[in-house]
Amino acid sequence: MNVLLVHGGLHEDMDARRFWGSTGVVSGLEQRGLRVHAPDRLAGARSWQSEADHLTPVLPDEPVVVVAGSNGCSAAVRLALTHPGRVSRLLLAWPATAGDTSIDDRVRERVTDPAIAAELLRGETLRGVLDGELAGLRVPTGVLPSAPHNPVHQRRTVDALLRLLPDARELPGFPEPVRPGFADHQDAFLGTITAFAGA
Repeated sequence: MNVLLVHGGLHEDMDARRFWGSTGVVSGLEQRGLRVHAPDRLAGARSWQSEADHLTPVLPDEPVVVVAGSNGCSAAVRLALTHPGRVSRLLLAWPATAGDTSIDDRVRERVTDPAIAAELLRGETLRGVLDGELAGLRVPTGVLPSAPHNPVHQRRTVDALLRLLPDARELPGFPEPVRPGFADHQDAFLGTITAFAGA
């Protein structure tokens, strides 16, 4: 079973090694028999479609389970919408909340070009995606919440995704791999991914 891991971050110092590699997620999934692909997202991306285009060459020839974290959820959904049939399952972990002024202002501080910032922040429940597009996404989807009261990954985003996505179900929540406390939950998180992938 192929698994594509899409890391979090948005125009900040984050890559696949820090998010998935050094935290033990890649090696843990490989030990469970999964073929793991963990590319870096497009640094300094100008749009979510450019992120999807960047990830396209990494897609295996056979359908793949995509596991995305935080802002990587927008890139993963755009990838699934661009290549229907190539994503067999989609796990959206800690989906980043769109439309919160205080969070969006922090993104605008990092993205110095206002036009690019506006493009990246555009969307409804998820950045870069319209709710109508989410409602048309026909792929089994797991939605994994963050810890309670996380301002960047708010519960309202999880609830909205569960309402909008036709084939969605909630999975147990865990801290992000890059956050303190993840190590205590690593085995359970790896088990959730493995079970969701059907491996």
